[in-house]
Amino acid sequence: MHIHILGICGTFMGGVAALAREAGHRVTGCDANVYPPMSDQLRALGIELIEGYGADQLALKPDLYVIGNVVSRAKADAFPLMEAILDEGAPYTSGPQWLAEHVLQGRHVMAVAGTHGKTTTTSMLAWILEACGREPGFLVGGVPLNFGISARLGKVSFSERTPFVIEADEYDTAFFDKRSKFVHYRPRTALLNNLEFDHADIFADLAAIETQFHHLVRTVPASGRLVVNAREEALARVLERGCWSGVERFGVKGDAPGWRARGEPHAFDVLKSGVQVARVEWPLIGEHNQLNALAAIAAAEHVGVAPADAAAALGRFENVRRRLELRGEANGVKVYDDFAHHPTAIRTTVDGLRRKVGLERILAVFEPRSNTMKLGTMKAQLPWALEEADLSFCHAGGLDWDAAEALAPMGDKALVANSIDALVSQVVRAARPGDHVLCMSNGGFGGMHAKLLDALAKAVK
Repeated sequence: MHIHILGICGTFMGGVAALAREAGHRVTGCDANVYPPMSDQLRALGIELIEGYGADQLALKPDLYVIGNVVSRAKADAFPLMEAILDEGAPYTSGPQWLAEHVLQGRHVMAVAGTHGKTTTTSMLAWILEACGREPGFLVGGVPLNFGISARLGKVSFSERTPFVIEADEYDTAFFDKRSKFVHYRPRTALLNNLEFDHADIFADLAAIETQFHHLVRTVPASGRLVVNAREEALARVLERGCWSGVERFGVKGDAPGWRARGEPHAFDVLKSGVQVARVEWPLIGEHNQLNALAAIAAAEHVGVAPADAAAALGRFENVRRRLELRGEANGVKVYDDFAHHPTAIRTTVDGLRRKVGLERILAVFEPRSNTMKLGTMKAQLPWALEEADLSFCHAGGLDWDAAEALAPMGDKALVANSIDALVSQVVRAARPGDHVLCMSNGGFGGMHAKLLDALAKAVK
């Protein structure tokens, strides 16, 4: 079958493309913004990429078009190919629907949902299963360093219900299917990591997102397992609406039923209902990663992996690209890349780096690029998100709200620029040997990391 994917360079759709290619299909695709790491991964798989959404791509005559949720009828002029598909009456489906029908059917689906930490926790769980000989399939919204790819089919055995681990996004499926992506996956193990307001472009409020999470809960069978963050009031409200599966909670207090950690985030005992069952020692930092580890261990137990074996596997976990990833050092200044874009994620990331570098200076460089941040819905939280940084630099180009005004409570600790080049100049002028420059964006950030390292190398301090 020839599949042509619209929006192929998104992290999810790129994973769908990789799975379809591995399954033996001919895969082509198009996108308006092609940047690494997904573009590199797709080209390495021999998948032809076309820039833009020209209607002339109809001449490819694929058997099926798979439509990413970047495609919009409200912006029809930007997607002439979609208009041509509709006029032609050509067959099309969404990425989640294709995945459910052609990959997930008959597997033990393990879905990782939550506002934050989905990519990292999905990668942890997939690695635990791999290290313990389960040969899982997976689709991750990033590139786990232990695997070097974002998706694979893994061992396929319907009689054994072999595991497939998937990052389960609450964002909508497609312009013709406004349900959350994860409703399609029908997991037997559902991991609910946390829940905050996000995606202000499609959800009116937190209650609307809670409703979608409860739709996911409704799909888990009685023999299934929900692994739930005990610290999240929003998730407690979701379960109060009705729950038909077994529940394991993590992040509990004291000897309460469930999973908790004892010790520092880089070295801690794992306790289940007050009894030590494992110990994790690894290079990761931050309490958020400690909680992610507990969740992954509890989920792996549902498919028969002993907690001690899961913890041992995490000792060899290498994290994900763009998660506090050191991109280089120039003139004594280290430059990091991170995917953080929601205020809570920004705060957590800065805090994680602060725990690592102590009193050394952190320069936080970020762009409000997600749909929620572009709307300015959470702009008032930015000073709180950045308070652990010594200096902050915001790329404000294309925003409809005043970034300087939003960051005014930070005084001279925050600077704003309307272009990438101006932002680079600001950072280079402020940086000095021993500093840590943390770049945060859910996009390519205009090549910020390479430009910074080049400019820093040329700077005279």
